[in-house]
Amino acid sequence: MEEKKIGVVTHYFGHVGVGIIKVEAEGFKKGDTLHFKGHTSDFQQTVESLQIEHKEADQAKVGDAMGMKVNEPVREHDEVFKVIG
Repeated sequence: MEEKKIGVVTHYFGHVGVGIIKVEAEGFKKGDTLHFKGHTSDFQQTVESLQIEHKEADQAKVGDAMGMKVNEPVREHDEVFKVIG
C-alpha cells in the first residue's frame, strides 16, 4: 500500500491516550487509515474521532493541530502517514 507523509506528532497525553498531530500536507478525515512511525512507534490506525481546538471535527486540513485518540503511545517527532489504497 502507498503512504503519504501528512504530518508529525507534537505532543502525547499518556493519561488519556491522545496524540496531537500537526498537519503539514494533505489533510485527512474520519475513516482514513493513518500510520504512525517513529523511533519506537510503528502502527496503523483508522481515524474514529478527532478534535480541533477541543471541538469534534470530521476532517483535518493543512495547518491544523488536531488531537486524536491513539491505540498505542506515540512520541513527539513521530511521523504520520496517510495510507492510500
